[in-house]
Amino acid sequence: MRNSKKCAEKTVNGVTFVEGSDNIFRDLGFPEAEAVNLLARSTLMIEIKNIIDERKLTQAAAAKILGVRQPRVSALYTGRLEDFTVDMLMKWLCKLGKEVKVMVKDKEVA
Repeated sequence: MRNSKKCAEKTVNGVTFVEGSDNIFRDLGFPEAEAVNLLARSTLMIEIKNIIDERKLTQAAAAKILGVRQPRVSALYTGRLEDFTVDMLMKWLCKLGKEVKVMVKDKEVA
């Protein structure tokens, strides 16, 4: 399944590249709803990891703040998307003192 946005082809030194969309999961062929969910989860996971890193927390210290065991934080660091829900990740961001806002807009029509 190709994404709804037109992909631009570029040729550099005889090699043709296809520019991807704004969602790597869509580009990899995931159904639209799943691609959107995977992108949301990965974005939230990266944000949580960045906060933990910026605060120089150990995984054990982060786990204590989040109210989970250290292996859950380890799963976050190894990018195990299937282990997390958007809801859980949003709650973790709140526990880390962040406000999460969601934006909904009309799809662009090609």
